[in-house]
Amino acid sequence: MSTVNVLSCDDLRAITGYQRPADIERCLSEQGIRVFRGRLGPWTTLDLVNQAGGLRPANNDETYDPDTLL
Repeated sequence: MSTVNVLSCDDLRAITGYQRPADIERCLSEQGIRVFRGRLGPWTTLDLVNQAGGLRPANNDETYDPDTLL
């Protein structure tokens, strides 16, 4: 699993401006961003942030729609 798209608690601190993990988590949750609780504080992914903003991931050529295969 690649961690390139993971936003750590430190990343989220810089983005939100909040210092306390509980404040960071509340801020993101209020905006509809799924947040996970880790040992070092809350974390999320860029895909979850984009999803909350209404963006969908680009189609990946490696995945197939089941209807296409039949």
